[in-house]
Amino acid sequence: QVQLVESGGGLVQAGGSLTLSCVASGNIYSFDLMGWYRQGPGLQRELVASGDSGGVRNYADSVKGRFTMSRDNAKKTLYLQMSSLKPDDTAVYYCNLVSFLGGRKEYWGQGTQVTVSS
Repeated sequence: QVQLVESGGGLVQAGGSLTLSCVASGNIYSFDLMGWYRQGPGLQRELVASGDSGGVRNYADSVKGRFTMSRDNAKKTLYLQMSSLKPDDTAVYYCNLVSFLGGRKEYWGQGTQVTVSS
């Protein structure tokens, strides 16, 4: 069983920066996909960034050039560095892991709130 715990959210002014962290516990593997999703007020959950440990990264068009996802497999930690934040980035950010060993399984963290004030 995998558990994901996010941290690093908070209130920041537009143009500011935040770094989110997601620490995984349990058995995770380098070929697991990990990523960040977000859900803004009244909106559906959407992909922010995802990738594997090999450096492949997919970013939503709305965050390209502003957000960077990185992964430290030794620490079982996923990061999301966010800069040039905009009020539209306000959302609950969720960490996600997809494991393929023994069949596809998907895990979610509890989420961390990011609020960007104008």
